[in-house]
Amino acid sequence: MHGDVRVMATLGGLRSDEVSAAFLAASLKHWRTHGYGLWIWRDPANGAFVGRAGLRHTTVEGKPEIELAYALMAEYWGRGLATEIGRVLLAFGEERLGLTGIVAFTLTTNRGSQNVMKKLGLRYERDIAHDKEPHVLYRTMR
Repeated sequence: MHGDVRVMATLGGLRSDEVSAAFLAASLKHWRTHGYGLWIWRDPANGAFVGRAGLRHTTVEGKPEIELAYALMAEYWGRGLATEIGRVLLAFGEERLGLTGIVAFTLTTNRGSQNVMKKLGLRYERDIAHDKEPHVLYRTMR
């Protein structure tokens, strides 16, 4: 995923093996610390890697938040899968973890991801800068 130009165009650019290893280490540490994090998502028909999705602690403009994060391989875009997993994750976060005010954000140019956020019932809150890039921030309103 980190080496796919199409996918990483929406996630800050290609990542080296070293940066990918650090991302994995941070994700595993998040699991150990919080008991939840990013899951790997596979196609049940053939076991192919579809993407990753989960809930994780993050910081948005200096404030701690819980983020709904998802990323799919390009060949799985446009099938409603991100919306499907997003619904499951939001329900898990709210019902099992008692989380409120879950956020999601993406580049201002990533209309596909913004559409997923809207379908999930998240509401646009404001424009933000994330990793020195212009993003839009959405939040659950439950």
